[in-house]
Amino acid sequence: MIFSQTAEYALRAVVALASKTDRPWTNQQLAATTKVPSNYLSKLMQSLRRAEIIHAQRGVGGGFRLQRRADEITVLDVIRVVEPVQRIHQCPLGLEAHRHELCSMHRQLDDALASTECVLSNTTIQQLLDDQSAAVPLDVKVCV
Repeated sequence: MIFSQTAEYALRAVVALASKTDRPWTNQQLAATTKVPSNYLSKLMQSLRRAEIIHAQRGVGGGFRLQRRADEITVLDVIRVVEPVQRIHQCPLGLEAHRHELCSMHRQLDDALASTECVLSNTTIQQLLDDQSAAVPLDVKVCV
């Protein structure tokens, strides 16, 4: 798996919040809908709140809502909250011969990471919702 379970959980939570914006979601409602353990979800929601992706309100009538519109939040925005995409800038082996330039293998790996990062930064939460309801593949933008 390319992304951690935490990234998967964060995406599930944000997509769920985007799917029904008419009311705030309680932690229990969100946990039941997303199949994320409630205690784990609470910690995750704190991180998403600090990153200004969601808004949390305590008390009666409170709960979680998106802080921005779903078409303004990218998949990469959500993933970066829990696990930044780690690009390869220097030889992971510390080889002197690769000091100024990545070897072919690490350059290819970094190119794959760059492509993944590009696709995720060009895919919004709203697109995930739209594509889910239409059952059609995402329009993938070409990244260079």
